[in-house]
Amino acid sequence: MAISNSSLIFPSLLLAVAFAASALVGGGSAAAFACGSGSATKALPFCQPGRPIRERARDLIARLTVAEKVAMLVNNAAGVPRLGIPRYEWWSEALHGVAVSPGVHFGGDYPSATSFPQVISSAATFNASLWELMGKVVSDEARALYNSGRAGLTYWSPNVNIYRDPRWGRGQETPGEDPAVSARYAAAYVRGLQQPSGGNRGLSRLKVAACCKHYTAYDLDNWKGYDRFHFNAKVSKQDLEDTYNVPFKACVLDGGVASVMCSYNQVNGVPSCADPNLLRNTIRGQWRLNGYIVSDCDSVGVFYNAQHYGSRPEDAVAYALKAGLDLDCGPFLAQYTENALRQGKVSEANIDSALTHTVAVQMRLGLFDGENQPFRDIGLSDLCSNSHRSLALEAARQAIVLLKNRAKTLPLSPSRLRTVAVIGPNSDATTTMIGNYAGIPCAYTSPLKGIASYARTVHAVGCTSVACAGEQPVDAAVEAARHADAVVLVVGLDLSIEAEGRDRFDLLLPGRQQELITAVAKASKGPTVLVLMSGGPLDVSFAEADPNVDAILWAGYPGQAGGAAIADVIFGAHNPGGKLPVTWYPQFYVDKVAMTDMAMRPNPSTGYPGRSYRFYSGPVVYPFGHGLSYSVFTHSLALAPSRLSVRLAGTQTNPLNSTTNRAVRVKHAQCNGLAVPVHVDVTNAGDRDGAHAVLVYWRPPAGHAAAARQLVAFEKVHVAAGERVRVALGLDVCTDLTVADVYGVRRIPLGDHSFEIGELTHTLSLQGDSLQW
Repeated sequence: MAISNSSLIFPSLLLAVAFAASALVGGGSAAAFACGSGSATKALPFCQPGRPIRERARDLIARLTVAEKVAMLVNNAAGVPRLGIPRYEWWSEALHGVAVSPGVHFGGDYPSATSFPQVISSAATFNASLWELMGKVVSDEARALYNSGRAGLTYWSPNVNIYRDPRWGRGQETPGEDPAVSARYAAAYVRGLQQPSGGNRGLSRLKVAACCKHYTAYDLDNWKGYDRFHFNAKVSKQDLEDTYNVPFKACVLDGGVASVMCSYNQVNGVPSCADPNLLRNTIRGQWRLNGYIVSDCDSVGVFYNAQHYGSRPEDAVAYALKAGLDLDCGPFLAQYTENALRQGKVSEANIDSALTHTVAVQMRLGLFDGENQPFRDIGLSDLCSNSHRSLALEAARQAIVLLKNRAKTLPLSPSRLRTVAVIGPNSDATTTMIGNYAGIPCAYTSPLKGIASYARTVHAVGCTSVACAGEQPVDAAVEAARHADAVVLVVGLDLSIEAEGRDRFDLLLPGRQQELITAVAKASKGPTVLVLMSGGPLDVSFAEADPNVDAILWAGYPGQAGGAAIADVIFGAHNPGGKLPVTWYPQFYVDKVAMTDMAMRPNPSTGYPGRSYRFYSGPVVYPFGHGLSYSVFTHSLALAPSRLSVRLAGTQTNPLNSTTNRAVRVKHAQCNGLAVPVHVDVTNAGDRDGAHAVLVYWRPPAGHAAAARQLVAFEKVHVAAGERVRVALGLDVCTDLTVADVYGVRRIPLGDHSFEIGELTHTLSLQGDSLQW
């Protein structure tokens, strides 16, 4: 498919075309499925739910003509009327709620769905149980829409790319910069969405089918002449193994995800969707994906037309199918696969292999079970139910991060305030709160509305938009602040600044927002609370240092109930417990670091500082994991071993030597049961109940080019005021305490391993009787 320059710059145009085509399908009558009662195919093997899934899939595929097969290789798959198979739209989205997308049709009695906080905000909760519960709610609402004929059951979510560079416009969609957090989020959200039942991991029935995207090393959209359609991500084997691929591996191995999406970009010169090492060898070979691999939308056309990978369209078809791609989001495979078959560049077996993977997922979803649909009791009452709305509010509360609280300004007491001035371009935000890849929320509670439920408010925007350029009503905002008892400033970003296809060039608040904050805070006669609404980090060093700014909250993009959550934190109905899932760098960091440099590790010879808290050791505005509370939590170590032996499997060993970089290959260690129990007592020394995220950081022995420190375990726990709770965490030595060498090989370092848990430190000595090279 030819792609115009405008569509390369504005990828939303591609989406608009897809929506227009999808609208022709319509929705809202009844769920579409095959093998219904009265169907001539009802007695055929592929319609028999009691038969093995793969056997059923092979039977169906054997009955298709080549033309029918090819028409099913794309997202808007054609139906096969002679076999009673309806057409199917694979492309639906559910990043943080069922989203507007080609496969989803809101309307009539089904106008909306619950909108949770954007993923970067949910990550700030450090609450894996919450992530899975949100996924389950989304799956309920997805099934309700499917049962009404308004949606499919294949959802291309979550986005688990590493938030490598703070300027990335889509960083808001991800769980942040840390591979361990991203991996655990990925597995938890996928389990919540899919709710597998019966059978083993690969053949279990699914409530919906999730998809982890965008594989791999995709984290640049459009920056200073570089775009995702042409970018070649040059990534070391070491960084690929211990950073970029970690969440995707967890999706497959821990989450049992039904699909992985390959990305637009090249990785080391090969398009992701045409790379057999990434797809066939890694996803399906090493990780054993039981599901399908789909391209990002128009990726096959992109790598042929924009990256000029292949001399003819049929070559691109061959590259994609032979690499392991099963489904094309876009028309390319439908247009050129038959020609590629006639020219001998692909075989019918290549096509059959791809269809086996996609059809098997549809069968696991029940799409070939006739009227005997699973979850058919889920309906309208499950959309935007009271319990779902309550969970959206709770998630938003838990996501808010208290960055600064000078002299314990917060929480404010409503009884002591006659008026609160609510100021800023995001002060009455609605759609801004849900970020991108969003649906139509049940209802909005803006910050202004939320604060008004606690106190009388005076409203002044100060800036008419987040761009805040040119002449702005700053003076009116200053005047409002001067006469109020307290000020809440709600500023930040929105999708006009950071979004898909739109990376940032700096980390500063846009336009005159800093001027607005400084002037209002100076004029305020009472406390000034600054609320930052954004997906990406901001350099607000000026506000951190300003004594007139008493408190700072990061609300992220908090979802439909964001305004209520912000107010609950400000006025003390909720004790904040969120922590930053990304490092907040100062502006000078991005002034000297190119967004195109994929290296995670620093390079002292060039002055390259490295990325994320794992490798960057320079100044920060706020560090990864930062987040204050209205309580004080202390830690004490209840249980942790100080020594552990690593036993080797097999007989090919070398004696231990005296080198400092000794390490055992993971595949040569006896990993079964090789775990480190860590039990921590958490005491709430404050006077308010609160939730606390226990973070366990690991420092490996020196000499392995490993991260300076790495989060290896975390758990959210609620502790009543004055009480103590024991938290049991377990570390898998072969998973959590390993480093990747320059070849991307995982090794267990021998020697002293250090752990940090709040104010605690602990040392574990890992020893072995011999060393495997």
